Amino acid sequence: MPPHVDLNGLNARLADASPREILACAFENWPNCALSFSGAEDVLLLHHASKLRANVRVFTLDTGRLHPQTYRFIEQVREAYDLKLDMLHPDAERLQRLVSEKGLYSFYRDGHEECCGIRKIEPMRRHLTGFDAWISGIRRDQSPTRREIDVFEIDGSFSGASGRLIKINPLANQSSDEVWNQIRMLEIPYNPLHDQGFASIGCEPCTRPTGPGQHEREGRWWWEEATLKECGLHKK
Repeated sequence: MPPHVDLNGLNARLADASPREILACAFENWPNCALSFSGAEDVLLLHHASKLRANVRVFTLDTGRLHPQTYRFIEQVREAYDLKLDMLHPDAERLQRLVSEKGLYSFYRDGHEECCGIRKIEPMRRHLTGFDAWISGIRRDQSPTRREIDVFEIDGSFSGASGRLIKINPLANQSSDEVWNQIRMLEIPYNPLHDQGFASIGCEPCTRPTGPGQHEREGRWWWEEATLKECGLHKK
């Protein structure tokens, strides 16, 4: 982390800034950063980033359990923005051991943490070791666990012995409606599952459409406690 960067100062100065302005600040202060693309609404960040910087480092998690539509969408975006996309995969030995010992759907019985740890957390930790900062598409209005996030913050999940990792959330102050208005106005491609009632998109076995009046995160890990809708990637 560059020693001169004042995170509190940046958060105060950019409290009302647009996602594009926040991205521009991120690239200026942390040239060695990576942008996370999950195959959902954060395609908006990728669109803005592609206009601000050539050869943006973009990565996505291939858990091996994504919807077919998500895989096709990722490829559509890769081609549309001419990306060199880093696809992160789980450790084959750990994954094989989990499936051999507990089967393909142990998360319905044991909770999702173990499976997410292998398929998401460990690949992210390995990848982010080489960066000073990473850019996430999370928003404050997505769940109770995300209400206190800052636009610029020290990462609570992946900062390690090698130093503090900065996490940048350019959509933190945006609502779902604001994000989707921009996607439609700019004619940005999006995952077709959104048109089938999927407000929040993750792995196929752990995601389902939401009904009228349901919060967008209620379609994730629906068999678990409603207020704890996190896989471990986002800790304050």
